[in-house]
Order: sequence, then structure tokens, then C-alpha cells
Amino acid sequence: MDRGAGGEDRDESAILIPLSEVRRERMDIPVTFDRRELDTILRLYSRMVAAGEWRDYAIDHLREQALFSVYRRTSEVPLFQIVKTPKLRAKQGMYSVIAASGAILKRGHELARVLTVFDKTLKLVKA
Repeated sequence: MDRGAGGEDRDESAILIPLSEVRRERMDIPVTFDRRELDTILRLYSRMVAAGEWRDYAIDHLREQALFSVYRRTSEVPLFQIVKTPKLRAKQGMYSVIAASGAILKRGHELARVLTVFDKTLKLVKA
């Protein structure tokens, strides 16, 4: 069956690509956290600062990913990095939490769900 020279019915035309990603790649714009993502991350950060576990942070906007690094002391390596990598959106998810050792603690499509790795779990204590 001939589909014609125009190719209107081709499978390739069904792929939806966000315009913001195409612009970012063509113009070499770095990946950034949007307002909603930063709000979620900073809420977690303020909770951990109040608990005395974290003291400082750094935000890096790179070409391939955005990083929110958390420090116990300013002079140390980051304890954790919250990473946004848009190229992994269709695969494992574009959000991940990486420990200081380089191990990926959690990865997923939703930032709030990925950040649950920092939630305290209650343990049963026997008397």
C-alpha cells in the first residue's frame, strides 16, 4: 500500500517532542529547575536544616542536567545531589538522588516521589 509522497501517515510524525527541549538543545541553554521544583526542594532543605542535618547548598545549571547539591559543611563534598536530567525523561525518569559515594539512592519521573528517600521511617523498639 502506497502512503504517498507527503508521508502524513508515517509513524515518525506521531512522536511528540516538547518545544522547550528543542530550543534548549539548539541554543545551548542549560537545564534549570523550575519554580515548582525549587519550591519542593527548598521545603525539604529547610526541614533538614531545622533538624540540624544540612547546612549549605549549591545549585548548578549545566548543559545536560541541573544539580542541587547539599552539604553538611561548606568545605566538604556534597552529602547528596538532587539531579534533573531531561534526557532520561522517557527512560528511568529525569529526577534522581545521588549519595556522596556516587550511588543512586532513588530515581523516578516525579520529584516529590524521588525525594521520599529522605523521609524518616519509624522503627519498632522493643522494651
